[in-house]
Amino acid sequence: MPLRDDSVSAAFLPEPPSELEAQTRIQLCGRLKVDFEGNHVTPALRGRQGRVLLAYLVIRRGRAVSREEMIEAIWPEERPVDPAAALRTQLSRLRSALGTQALAGRETVELHLPPETWIDVEAAERAMRVAETALGAGAWGEAWAQSHITLNISGRPFLAGFEAPWVDDVRRDLGELELRAREAIANAGIGLGGTELAGAERSARALIRLSPFRESGYLSLMRALVASGNTAEALRTYDELRRLLMSELGSAPGSEIQALHRELLRGDASPR
Repeated sequence: MPLRDDSVSAAFLPEPPSELEAQTRIQLCGRLKVDFEGNHVTPALRGRQGRVLLAYLVIRRGRAVSREEMIEAIWPEERPVDPAAALRTQLSRLRSALGTQALAGRETVELHLPPETWIDVEAAERAMRVAETALGAGAWGEAWAQSHITLNISGRPFLAGFEAPWVDDVRRDLGELELRAREAIANAGIGLGGTELAGAERSARALIRLSPFRESGYLSLMRALVASGNTAEALRTYDELRRLLMSELGSAPGSEIQALHRELLRGDASPR
């Protein structure tokens, strides 16, 4: 499932508040940090359960969450003796940290945040949509910058040390964002050319390491190598993919990468 259900084209999205401009900022990836309306409230979120609860409500922002759902999210395996009382304690602490207006409802709870709130996972998704739109328009510098925003966020661990099915879902989404960001960085670097070609190659190789069956990584690497004048290395990259797919899946590379391979053999390939 996506981190946030937002299908609006990036070209029509309002400019989000930056991390420095927003008075309410929530960082879920890496070390959890919360500034609420200008006040640093992270220390008030005492214990793992309170921070897990906040993260869950942020991810589910925009809909009411039942108490049973919150209990399942915080204690997915071994529950406390009185889970209802334990949840009340965590909700009380969260209300103390954020204010009573931030948590609406009693039987079900919905998190209300100021409209200008900056949330890292949402910023990562938005930046990725902007980057991919920029790639389609040939705006290489914008694509490069926005995809780095996504990479810097998605590359950090989400709730490290805590395991739950919903956490796995978020981590998978963040992992996919990281792969898309690395692919975008590689393609933007190819478009920029010059000194950015080395970074494009590194990003493509990282993409291949993280997802060895993702053909787009090999395609980006081949294009980066061609742009750098290393056609032989590009041909070797294709052969590595071909052998991997044949030995593991009994299949051949896709049509786009095969077409680039044929162009390389003919000597008329373009890096883009």
